[in-house]
Amino acid sequence: MKYSDHVAEWLLQLGYDRCFFVGGGNIMHLIESVSRRMPCNAVIHEVAAGIAAEYYNETSISGRAFALVTAGPGLTNIVTAMAGAFLESRELLVIGGQVKTSDLAHGKLRQRGIQEVDGVSIARPICKSATLLSECASFSNFAQLVLESRSGRKGPVFIEIPLDVQARDYVNNAEHIGPIEPPALPEASSIDVRNTVAMLKAAKRPLLLFGGGLDRAAVSGLSARLTSVGIPVATTWNGADRVGAENPVFVGRPNTWGQRSANLVLQQADLLVALGTRLGMQQTGFNWREFLPGGKLVQVDIDPAELSKGHPSVDLSICGDANDFLGRILSEDLGDHGDWLSYAQQIRNAVPSIENVNVTGQGYISPYRFVDALSQRCSSTDIIVPCSSGGAFTVMMQTFSQRQGQLMVTNKGLASMGYGLSAAIGASFRHPDRRVILVEGDDGFAQNLQEIGTASINALNIKVFIFDDGGYASIRMTQRSYFGGRYVGCDTQTGLGLPDWTRLFKAWDVSTHLLGPNYIDDEDFKKLFDSAGFVAFIVPIDPEQTYFPKITSKITESGAMVSNPLHLMTPELEPTLLETVTKYLN
Repeated sequence: MKYSDHVAEWLLQLGYDRCFFVGGGNIMHLIESVSRRMPCNAVIHEVAAGIAAEYYNETSISGRAFALVTAGPGLTNIVTAMAGAFLESRELLVIGGQVKTSDLAHGKLRQRGIQEVDGVSIARPICKSATLLSECASFSNFAQLVLESRSGRKGPVFIEIPLDVQARDYVNNAEHIGPIEPPALPEASSIDVRNTVAMLKAAKRPLLLFGGGLDRAAVSGLSARLTSVGIPVATTWNGADRVGAENPVFVGRPNTWGQRSANLVLQQADLLVALGTRLGMQQTGFNWREFLPGGKLVQVDIDPAELSKGHPSVDLSICGDANDFLGRILSEDLGDHGDWLSYAQQIRNAVPSIENVNVTGQGYISPYRFVDALSQRCSSTDIIVPCSSGGAFTVMMQTFSQRQGQLMVTNKGLASMGYGLSAAIGASFRHPDRRVILVEGDDGFAQNLQEIGTASINALNIKVFIFDDGGYASIRMTQRSYFGGRYVGCDTQTGLGLPDWTRLFKAWDVSTHLLGPNYIDDEDFKKLFDSAGFVAFIVPIDPEQTYFPKITSKITESGAMVSNPLHLMTPELEPTLLETVTKYLN
C-alpha cells in the first residue's frame, strides 16, 4: 500500500472529511488517494483552497477540511491564507507536494528539481510547524504534526511530502488508529477565579469582552445564565456571533473602527474582563495607553506571550482556557449591576449605529442604511461573511445586527482584500442547507473573482453583495483626509481596472441584480434573495461616500501619527449628548 493511501486513511481518522485543492504533478499520488476517500473540491487558485478550508473549519462543529497544493507556485500562492489563519489563530492544515528527494537542492542551489522551492522555510514564520517528510512518517508522528494545528492556540500546520515519498510502499506495522484528540487546555487556578469573581462583585461598572477564543457552543450553553447575571457584554470582531444583538446584556463591538456606543461603554467601565482575545491594537486603539482609562483589566488568554506583551497594561493576567473560566465565574454570585446595564443600554439608544454624519450622493445607496436593512432581512440560520477589509467591512462591523444562531466570520488580523468569496465557498460547502451572505467591496472582490466559477459550478447557496463604488473606498478616504484628495491608484479614474459586474457574472451564467433606491420593497430582490443558489447583487455606492464615525489621527511635525483614544471618535458628538453618554469619563 503506497504511503499516500496511508496518509489519506489517517486524515479520515483525524477528522478530515473534505479537501480543497489545485491539481499539480507533485501531488498526483496524494490527489488520487484522497479523492477515493473524501470529497475533493477543485478551486482555481491555491489561496482560495486555504481560505475555504479555514472558514470550513471555523464554521464547523464536527468535520474538518484541509488544503492540498503542489510544489513551487502552489505553496507560494497559498501563503496569504496561511498568514491570515496564523494571525487569527485558526485551524488550518496545508499539505504540499515537493519534488523527488533526489532532486532537492538542500540550499546548495537555488533550484534543482522542476518547480522546486523551499516551502518549509517560506511557511515556517507563519505556521505553528512546518515539516518536510523526506521519509515516510509513522501514523503517530504524522498525527502529532496534524494535531498541532488544533492544540493550544490554534494555527496553520504545513506538511511537505516529496513525490517519491508519496509513492513509496509503506507497511503500517499494525499501529492502532483510534480517536485522536489534542491535549486539554490548561485551566485557570481557583485563586484566579476567586479573585476575578471578587473583582466583578465589587465593581460598579464591569464589562465582559468576548473574543474568538470563546467557543460558540460554550457561550450558547451559558446564554441563560449570562442574561440573568446582567453584566454588560461586548464582543470583538472575531467573537461577533457569540451573543445575539437582541440579548439585553449585549452592548456592541468596540474597536478602532467599532461602534461608537460600544467604545463609550467600554471606556467608562471600571473593570474589563477580556476572555479569549489578544487585545490587539485595533481592539484597544493605537493610543493603547488611554484604553480603559479609569478601570482595571483582567485578561484570560491561552498564549502567555499575549498576556505579557505590555500593551495594554493588564492588572490580572490569566493563562488558561477562556471557555472553562467563563463557566466558572458565571456559576458564582457576581452582584447586582442593573443600574450600570441600564446606563450602557441608554448609551446604545442615544448613539445609534447609523449616525447622521455621512454624506451619500443622490442616486446612490447609503451603505449604512443598506446593511441595517439587510440585517433585518437575514434569518437566524444565515452565515454572514463581512469580508475582511475596506469600507464594506467597516460598515458591516459598525452596523450589522447579528442574531443568535447566525455565524459571522471574518479575518481581520491580516486584513487582506479578496478573502470574501473563498470564505463564503468554504462556509457553504460545510453548511449546504444554510444561506451564506457575503458583503464585499468591488475592489476586494476583484482580487479573487476567479472563484465565481467554483461557486457557480457547485451551485452553492451564496448571496453576494458587491459595494460598487469604482475603487478602494478606504484608501480613497485616507488620501482625501491626509493628502488633500490626491487620489493615486484608488479608483477607475486613477488607473484601477474594474469590470462591468453584470457582464462578468454572465460569463458563468450567474444571476445578477442591480439594487435601486427602493431596494427594500423590490420584489425581484426579495425573490432572488430567498431563492436557492448563487446570486450576485450590485449595490451602487457613492465614490465620495464618507465613513464615520472613526478614530482619527494627526501627523505631527516629526512625521509621527498620534491617534485619539477609543471614546473620542470623529466627528465629536453634540455637547449635550456627549455629556449625557460620558458621565463616568473625566
